[in-house]
Amino acid sequence: MPQHPALVEGRAAVITGGASGIGFAAAKRFAALGMKICLADLSGEALDRATKQLSGATVVTVPTDVSRWEDVQRLKDRAYAAFGEVAVLMNNAGVSAGGGPFDHYEGWQRVLSVNLWGVINGVHTFTQAMIDQGTPAAIVNTGSKQGITCPPGNTAYNVTKAGVRVLTEGLAHTLRNVAGCQVTAHLLVPGSTFTGMTTRGRTEKPPGSWMPEQVVDFMVEAMAAGDFYIICSDNDVTRDLDNRRILWSAEDIIRNRPALSRWHPDYKDGFAEFLTLDDPFRR
Repeated sequence: MPQHPALVEGRAAVITGGASGIGFAAAKRFAALGMKICLADLSGEALDRATKQLSGATVVTVPTDVSRWEDVQRLKDRAYAAFGEVAVLMNNAGVSAGGGPFDHYEGWQRVLSVNLWGVINGVHTFTQAMIDQGTPAAIVNTGSKQGITCPPGNTAYNVTKAGVRVLTEGLAHTLRNVAGCQVTAHLLVPGSTFTGMTTRGRTEKPPGSWMPEQVVDFMVEAMAAGDFYIICSDNDVTRDLDNRRILWSAEDIIRNRPALSRWHPDYKDGFAEFLTLDDPFRR
């Protein structure tokens, strides 16, 4: 299957949160295609460890706090100084901290600064330069299913990922209306994935989770197909189940149901029945 035209030997990819998890899996996949890699992460030591595992690849590392505008500006300067262009920008850095609607204020500040402002900083810093290159390029922002169906439990995290979705949708629309623009935007939405952020002390992958490499394989195929919404399954949740959950959430507005009715006791049986319908889109 043909690759996205930005994923070409000799071109460069910038990956935030690139020292581990999905970001590092992407670095390995891009390096295997012969691409040059610019890895950004908080820890210089983690970046050094990641670089050693990319033996044979051309790698530049930049310790970066994506919540800091000046750090992301420095990341861009280093990438362009090293490679002269950027074919892929993957805004992937994230944290799981957060809080409920009216608690853990400090957690709100942290998760918003990294998960949302980190992506905003990346988009604002790199996009125009990537357009001006006049070559095929791609911006991939890592979202979450929690930014679409917004389950209770970590409202702050949900807000950040919903913001990433809205930002990336707006970015895609704007890019396709820029004359001659060859930059595409994509929203990566992983399913349950076994990464450092999700292990919670476990050393063995839960049976339901994908490995980061599976997420990246799916992402590369979806980019080649021209997909904007790259919604990954996992070993427990199929795309059909994801579609039904997303549809139910959207219909809370259309049907004027209580907010987050999927978790409301009065709608428990209705949601369970909804999952059994042959075609919920035609009911």
